[in-house]
Amino acid sequence: MATPDPRRHAPATARNAAPILAVLHDILPPAGLVLEVASGSGEHVIRFAAALPTLDWQPSDSSADARASIAAWTAEAAPANIRPPLALDAARADWPIDRADAVLCINMVHISPWAATVGLMRGAARVLAAGAPLLLYGPYRVAGQPTAPSNEAFDESLRRTDPAWGLRDLDTVTACAAEHGLSREAVIAMPANNLSLVFRRL
Repeated sequence: MATPDPRRHAPATARNAAPILAVLHDILPPAGLVLEVASGSGEHVIRFAAALPTLDWQPSDSSADARASIAAWTAEAAPANIRPPLALDAARADWPIDRADAVLCINMVHISPWAATVGLMRGAARVLAAGAPLLLYGPYRVAGQPTAPSNEAFDESLRRTDPAWGLRDLDTVTACAAEHGLSREAVIAMPANNLSLVFRRL
């Protein structure tokens, strides 16, 4: 009997990996360790590690199934610059890593309770040195700007799935970051009504 393939597939990865990578080229250091929080299927980190081979990549996820998918994708691609996935819950204070030269988090903030975003900011501030970047990617509400109908529908579907989920206000996320010593450097418009948010550790 064949063993089930643990690899997960996230269709959005094929659409957003290249635009996110373009931002990463601009903000990541030339070398060092990049911690990806909530790596999901693991498809992003495979793409990024191949495109940025001078960086070491540390994927992580709170889900055992996601970590199995990450490990399977990594085993298939056999990149030398990806570490085994860590069991990391962004909302918890006890992250299993002490330092990173950059932190990346894609599409987590809106599909997790607010405590996960608070924990992400707290944890990133702890592991990053002064000046090091935190990059968030996903859909956000922006004060004074109408939310795209597709994002409104997405927000409704998320809240039906879990009332603790949903699109976050950009200003609220920025204020949370500031409370933990992270300053917003840039807001970058991305395809499909998403944003890349760049923060720096003060």
